[in-house]
Amino acid sequence: MFSVNHQKFMEMDELSLRKVPYFFIIDFLGENVEIFEEHEIEKSGLMIDFQNFSTVKSQHLLQKKVEWKSYPETLEDFQTGFDKVQKNIRLGNSYLTNYTRKTRIETNLTLEEIFFHSSAKYKVFYKDFFVFFSPETFVKIIDGKILTYPMKGTIDASLDNAAEILKNDKKEKAEHYTVVDLLRNDLSMVADNVKVDKFQYIDFIKTRQKDLYAMSSEISGTVKPEFNGKLGSLMKQLVPAGSILGAPKPKTLEIILEAEGYERGYYTGICGWFDGDSTDSCVMIRFIEKEDDNLYFKSGGGITHMSRLEDEYQEMKNKIYVPIH
Repeated sequence: MFSVNHQKFMEMDELSLRKVPYFFIIDFLGENVEIFEEHEIEKSGLMIDFQNFSTVKSQHLLQKKVEWKSYPETLEDFQTGFDKVQKNIRLGNSYLTNYTRKTRIETNLTLEEIFFHSSAKYKVFYKDFFVFFSPETFVKIIDGKILTYPMKGTIDASLDNAAEILKNDKKEKAEHYTVVDLLRNDLSMVADNVKVDKFQYIDFIKTRQKDLYAMSSEISGTVKPEFNGKLGSLMKQLVPAGSILGAPKPKTLEIILEAEGYERGYYTGICGWFDGDSTDSCVMIRFIEKEDDNLYFKSGGGITHMSRLEDEYQEMKNKIYVPIH
């Protein structure tokens, strides 16, 4: 069906065992893995802005008013894949499937300007090919400890008692429980003593279109001896990321490939920075890609047996934004 790039994951292992700092990008299926040693980053057309690692040297001022238009598919087109997902959930093949779409957008901003002016925990611009501004950590590895912060459930922050509503929303709650469970299982493949440290805390995300609240949890464990220093082997074991796939993983992946009908590519893949000791990585969501002369925004959400078509369609559209104030 697809082939994971074992060679590149071994290269990652080699570098991390030698404690050579590098940046890595892994696509959704683990087929394309790119590795950039620190001295190669700049000439590769890559710009990175993480909380503890940034190649951005100077401030940029935005001198224009942002123009932004999106052209989402019709509800009927969205429903085609949605129904395939729901059918599989009813059959018991999956209990959570992350269903994503590709939406054409028009803006007067270049990908580079979007990179410089959007505010997010993790931002990457790659060679006029894609840009993303992700709020979601994948894993952090510090002193032999591995941490992950699954984020599932968002709500418009302008609603009265929005944070409370989100915390108590049955569907969002069920989805969050499922993802926490899934990531706890995933971490158990590469770590011992896996536990949930914080459950269902609320993050505030500011955007130009609307402010959102998002629900996260924190899970941690101790990296198993056989994965110590072997960042490639560890990442190979964990991708695709559970939070943007669903559960159970292998069957849900089949459902996604059939229902979505387009290639995610680097969208919902993983990228991260290894500084010679620690690793910080993120899930590549809130993602805009250039294809020919068009720009496409890829977005979606988790589907469970409780999902309503109109709500999911709305959520997919809600996520088409740039966090520029």
